[in-house]
Formats: sequence, structure tokens, C-alpha cells
Amino acid sequence: MDSNKKLIKILLAEDNDDDIVMIQDAFARSRIINSFDVVKNGEEALKFLRKEGQYADRDRPGLILLDINMPKKNGFEVLEALKQDTRFDYIPVIMLTTSEREEDIVKSYKEGACSYITKPVNFNNFSKVIEQFALYWALISKIPS
Repeated sequence: MDSNKKLIKILLAEDNDDDIVMIQDAFARSRIINSFDVVKNGEEALKFLRKEGQYADRDRPGLILLDINMPKKNGFEVLEALKQDTRFDYIPVIMLTTSEREEDIVKSYKEGACSYITKPVNFNNFSKVIEQFALYWALISKIPS
């Protein structure tokens, strides 16, 4: 890895334990080391970013992986809140979801997501998608510090 590249701190907002494990495993397999924080619902994602309660000492992420279908606040509600808050509106948000609905894709981009990735159901395909994604964000893309 390029020594000039900083490790990306990633906030993963995902309520499915199996998907959390697969995402972290795929990043590890691609030999890209990132710091992951995981929250399991939309309210926790916003608390994390605002450094509220148990998240007071957490660093702001450089990238957010956001599932649409989460309890308490869904991914769209979180995305809208992020993009309306100047403290967070610059953080790249990638929608990582099982939904292939066109209206979800359109809404994600309208609300400010920078990418939309549909989770394949098959584990091997899912791992390949995440590995390619990890390589792109860690080695090619530039994000704000």
C-alpha cells in the first residue's frame, strides 16, 4: 500500500450480523487495513457521528457504509440528516444494501450518496464486490481528512 495513503476510518451502519462479518472479512482479505466502527441502527449512527454518549471519544469516519433497511432510523433518514449537517455533509456515504429498487437508487443519489452498491446474496460474490470496493476506496479514491 502507498505509504502516503492514510488508513480510512469506516463507520458501518448495518443491522445484519452476517453482513457485518462478511464486510470486515472481505476488507481483511483484500489486505487493506481499515479501522471499523459498527452501529446497528440509524439512531446509533447519528449518535456516533455527533459523538454522543458512548461515542464521545470516537474519531470521525472518513467513509460511511450505510444500509437502507435498519431499525429506529432507516438509511435514508440517516443520509438526509448527514447531508443537512455541515459537520458531516462532506463525508462520502455509500449505500450498501440488498435493495435493487430503482426508486431506492434514485433517492440515494438525490439525498447525496456518492455510490450505491447492491449486496449480492451469494457469499463469494459479496466478498468480491467488497474487495473491489475496498481497493477502490483505499488505493484510488481521495477523501477529505
